[in-house]
Amino acid sequence: MRQFALAILVSAVTAVVYAPIGLLWWRRARVRSRTLRLVAAVEPEPYHAAVLRNEAAEAATAELVLDGYLRIDGEGAAFLTEQGRDPARRPAHPLPAALLEAVRRHDPEPVSIGWIHWYDEDYPERLRAYRRERDALLPGIPRMPGGEGNLLLACGSCAGIALVMLFWLLAGALLVTGRPHGPRAWAWTAVAALGLAALLLAEKAVRLIRERTEPGDPLGDLMRSAAHPAFAALDEEQRTVVLLSTGDRHAWRGVDTVVHQEADDEDDADDDEWLDDKVWWEDAYEYRASDEDEPGASSR
Repeated sequence: MRQFALAILVSAVTAVVYAPIGLLWWRRARVRSRTLRLVAAVEPEPYHAAVLRNEAAEAATAELVLDGYLRIDGEGAAFLTEQGRDPARRPAHPLPAALLEAVRRHDPEPVSIGWIHWYDEDYPERLRAYRRERDALLPGIPRMPGGEGNLLLACGSCAGIALVMLFWLLAGALLVTGRPHGPRAWAWTAVAALGLAALLLAEKAVRLIRERTEPGDPLGDLMRSAAHPAFAALDEEQRTVVLLSTGDRHAWRGVDTVVHQEADDEDDADDDEWLDDKVWWEDAYEYRASDEDEPGASSR
């Protein structure tokens, strides 16, 4: 009789524990399937994908170089070509057009693309506006259910786990101390033992469901799947100088500052000060020498 009661009780508790686990699996599988369908329907715009990869400056610079608007030297300084200085000509896409306008504002002094990307007044704002506009067109990715961030659900789960573990200890003790008599009693004992084993595996089952139904970052994978066509079309030398210019934030600053001007002024000031000191010491030496010669001349 004890084995029968234990089998019924353990089976009921196991069903109560695994019902939410099964519901979690069903919900997460549906969300994962819907997420993959939504992402499969997305056709990423090349510049939007470059923005999401933080490669917008590289892509826009590559297009300007390929179309003959910019020339970048071996030190990463960008210069306008004759075509780039023509105000009637500009790229069709807003991002390279904004970058070209920024370079034109610094002409005729050389400027690095990295400096424009970080410190220009207009280009970063237009880049953010473009991203907001394109992000609004992306489909809303459904949130994966899991209870993260729900304090009440987390507390309830902890209390439920504690109760299940207490029940498991009591049921296990009753099962071990009981002595089944006959095949039927042994069968009920086996049912109770299987139920207790299933309760032990509940946490592992939840982890396995989360791993199998986790969609990852399919939208990010789609955006990172290929480089921008303009950047991919550059040869090795062009790609090197483009990356050098976009990664340089300080060396070339256009008309805003003159490179090394302050250091040159300090060197000139030090030279002038040294020359003044030299002249002062020479004058003092000549004055002292003439002062010492006067008594000797008068005694003779």
